[in-house]
Amino acid sequence: MAGERNRIITIANQKGGVGKTTTAINLATALAAIGERVLIVDLDPQGNASTGLGIDRRNRKLSSYDLMVGEAGVAETALETAVPNLFIVPSTMDLLGVEMEISQQSDRVFKLKKALSSSEAVSFSYILLDCPPSFNLLTMNAMAAAHSVLVPLQCEFFALEGLSQLLETVNQVRRTVNPQLDIQGIVLTMFDARNNLAQQVVNDVRTHLGEKVYHTLIPRNVRVSEAPSYGKPAILYDLKCAGSQAYLQLASEVIQRERQRLAA
Repeated sequence: MAGERNRIITIANQKGGVGKTTTAINLATALAAIGERVLIVDLDPQGNASTGLGIDRRNRKLSSYDLMVGEAGVAETALETAVPNLFIVPSTMDLLGVEMEISQQSDRVFKLKKALSSSEAVSFSYILLDCPPSFNLLTMNAMAAAHSVLVPLQCEFFALEGLSQLLETVNQVRRTVNPQLDIQGIVLTMFDARNNLAQQVVNDVRTHLGEKVYHTLIPRNVRVSEAPSYGKPAILYDLKCAGSQAYLQLASEVIQRERQRLAA
């Protein structure tokens, strides 16, 4: 789809605790650091991406809930973060009720797509959609709005089992509501080089999915885990730690894949 003015990437995995929000925050920060104008849309009612970027709950007057129900646009809901070029549409617990509110509407799956077609949204070169850890109407909206899906996958025993379910979901969305949706890539997270099982998972995933898997491995890293409690991306909290360096490498791979796609 050459000629697009921006790129919308859904970060999704129906399993919790795999590093989805950490990946959204740090990938967005890395992209912003090289001059891209980036927006995160926090679609998880827990609001961890918003908290991890230092957005106080009292400052979330408008949120992704307002965006989803059509009561406010990107211009009104997007907040500046401490990272230059990085903005976020924060989440609140109101999102818990959005499914019930829009479920009877004929365009319920396309609410987010409509909101992200505005001129304000198009001014961002990358929009990352941080999904809840389940396949619900919020995740469906994210996949209907996105060009591609980035899948964080924890290096653990049941990883491949969960991945096959997610890939089937992507295929289902492609067949029904978004024929252009593709897999941007699979990023292996929480990798521990001392753990033989982790290395086995890496080998298995790469054997099954080949080039879809990013070369970058995101390591288990204490500094990355600490950063959200300070309201900062790991890249700001400790640029030199192994986790931050890995996310910078991942951003480089994401951009490289986008260039290859546009050149194809």
